[in-house]
Amino acid sequence: FSQYQGPSIYVLDASRSVPVVQSLLNEEYEAFTEDIRETYAELREEFYAGLEDRKYLSLPDARKKAQVVDWKDAENIPHTPKLIGHKVFKDFPIDDVIRAIDWNPFFQVWQLRGRYPNRGYPKIFNDETVGEEAKRLHSEALAMLEDIRKNKKLQLHGIVGIYPANSVGDDIEVYADESRGEKTHTYYGLRQQAEKDSDDPYACISDFIAPKETGLKDYLGMFVCSAGFGLDKMTAEFKANSDDYSYIMAEALADRLAEAFAEVLHEIVRKEEWGYSTEENLSTEDLLKVKYQGIRPAPGYPSQPDHTEKSTMWDMMDVEKEIGVELTENLAMLPAASVSGLYFAGKCSSYFAVGKITKEQVEEYAERKNMKVPEAEKWLNTMLSYDV
Repeated sequence: FSQYQGPSIYVLDASRSVPVVQSLLNEEYEAFTEDIRETYAELREEFYAGLEDRKYLSLPDARKKAQVVDWKDAENIPHTPKLIGHKVFKDFPIDDVIRAIDWNPFFQVWQLRGRYPNRGYPKIFNDETVGEEAKRLHSEALAMLEDIRKNKKLQLHGIVGIYPANSVGDDIEVYADESRGEKTHTYYGLRQQAEKDSDDPYACISDFIAPKETGLKDYLGMFVCSAGFGLDKMTAEFKANSDDYSYIMAEALADRLAEAFAEVLHEIVRKEEWGYSTEENLSTEDLLKVKYQGIRPAPGYPSQPDHTEKSTMWDMMDVEKEIGVELTENLAMLPAASVSGLYFAGKCSSYFAVGKITKEQVEEYAERKNMKVPEAEKWLNTMLSYDV
């Protein structure tokens, strides 16, 4: 970056990049970038001031305070899945996915947000300031969605896998078959270290899988799905007509469909392929509020912030060959409107953020992964508690 003089701007979610790019391309550029520089300078000062006060447990001490699960309790006994291996869902019906769309991030793409008590979909339609605009936008989105559905302009492909697995320390071993004699892959976990004011455990994803020494047969699931096939052709037509509005709309809808597809696949896994929640009957609202058993954290996100773990998923399920979703050199997914993650089925599983970690853990993590420390630091850069 030594030769780059332009701004670098962080967005919380890829969908937020559209209005940022718009600001960079119009007359707001100078004022926008100057505001970003000032904001980032303040954030840096606050960040470094916070690091001086923050304390961390040593890795051994954090492990002593790991989540304790009673694996003898009946509710924690792993459920044997119907599916062992992987299953492909090609050309998944879009009609089965539309119901699970979460519209809230869609309105965030367009920077529309209602004020309390009219925050969120569909309450945003009642907001005095943005309500009418939100209604119009939603109506036009539904029209494009109907065109996509009717003319099959986007294709949805997905793959799910469930495999015999057990935890060993902070890692999860995956086995070739139910005999569990041959380990084929390992998923590596990172544990919370930032000191807490409460008695809450210091979590790691391996805490949610039965330890090998218990003798219990546990399982790890995973998935990759995409709603981006056909999107390039669709957006190319809009670009050719200089129709930026429709171009942005199409990308935003593809992202929403990919997330909805992930929601529907998870539901299928819980009720059928894994079968631990066969009686589940949740509304769309409850699905989006995660009122079901189990979690699906994604590599590169708070519970396991290392994007390189995706490579293991792609290898295990032969993802690129099976459904055509690729990983770039930087481990982004192509098509971009794609989602991936792991499935944990146990009642003991919950979402958490690893947060900042010490060099002690980074060095041990790199050793376990047979990775050089500088490379590990590159992938874990945003969560290091120290300067590199």
